[in-house]
Amino acid sequence: MKKFLIAASISAGLFLGIHDASAQSTVKTPLRIGMSFQELNNPAFVLMKQSLDEMAASIGATVVVTDARHDVSKQIADIEDMVQKKIDILLLNPTDSSGVQSAVKAAKAAGVVVVTVDANALGPVDSHVGSKNTEAGRISCEALARSIGGQGDVAILDGIAVLPILERVKGCREALARYPGIKIVSVQNGRQERATALTVTENILQAQRQLKGLFSVNDTGAMGALAAIEASGRDVKLSSVDGAPEAIKAMQKPGSVLVATAAQFPRDMVRLGLGIALARKWGANVPPNIPVEVKLIDAEGAKTFSW
Repeated sequence: MKKFLIAASISAGLFLGIHDASAQSTVKTPLRIGMSFQELNNPAFVLMKQSLDEMAASIGATVVVTDARHDVSKQIADIEDMVQKKIDILLLNPTDSSGVQSAVKAAKAAGVVVVTVDANALGPVDSHVGSKNTEAGRISCEALARSIGGQGDVAILDGIAVLPILERVKGCREALARYPGIKIVSVQNGRQERATALTVTENILQAQRQLKGLFSVNDTGAMGALAAIEASGRDVKLSSVDGAPEAIKAMQKPGSVLVATAAQFPRDMVRLGLGIALARKWGANVPPNIPVEVKLIDAEGAKTFSW
């Protein structure tokens, strides 16, 4: 993998250098990049957008960014509109891995390079760049299990059924299964949204009077869950995935029940995604999957961590 990342970086670097050197003489129109996000309320995706804008500006490319707002019909329409605008590259963060397949096929039929970022999609995708989400769920729930002494009832705050979320829950279950004294008593869908997660967590706390721990599939949901736990006055430990600034700050408060988050690296994902797409655009053979490492952050690590 290290060799591949070096090769990908070289490919992207060569593209940028060639592009800069020959832009005036050989390129009649700027490279057109489209990126379709499942949502832009998540700080990780906001950071991806900022990073993409910076990279595009550095090579003189134009960018079209859309927000599906978790509506697959809107995402399909957004992608179709991008194809009509003659994009060269589509970076896709699908809100429904299966439902967006027709749009992927249409983009490929039009000669567009398609690279998925964070969540994969069905269809003729050129490559996928995403976090090691099973590992993220595993290390987060391992930290949660340790925080409750390997004993007690635990709940899972689930999300929408895209592969990264499913993998995080899978990893969490694998970690908790190693502790005979831990029992998963509730799995509820917080939709990765603060307000929904707050309400769902309130209901879980009311129904599960012996609850000792809660795993959230993302930090946005964890912030809602944290508010509910703090309002209840109960000592229910919480862990999550993302490494978002708000969660990192909350972990550093004395006595915080948010004990860990498995940090992703959104800048790396979108940078690798665009680098691979550029390499493919220039005819390189690229691997179908490029996993990006995750890192467990606890209260101590939070003091020096940032995206």
